[in-house]
Amino acid sequence: MSTRTVHCVKLDRDAPGLRMPPYPGELGKRVFEHVSQEAWNGWLRHQTILINEYRLTPIEAKDRKFLEQEMEKYFFGGGSDRPAEYVAPSS
Repeated sequence: MSTRTVHCVKLDRDAPGLRMPPYPGELGKRVFEHVSQEAWNGWLRHQTILINEYRLTPIEAKDRKFLEQEMEKYFFGGGSDRPAEYVAPSS
């Protein structure tokens, strides 16, 4: 199976794309068409921080809507900020 290549909007370079839309609807389609696997992995890490810091429950409609808005900003807007209270784990 050959790897799809996309011009990634997050990385601003050609990179291997996702194998399938990662999210339903129009946003998932845009991500599939314009986001690389590498950038998607970065979003998943960022999303985990948002979920943990804001104590979100993705099955809750309001929390899912917040995450969708942050995903939109992360890839297609000015970026999604880390929560002000976030402290990176020390290694």
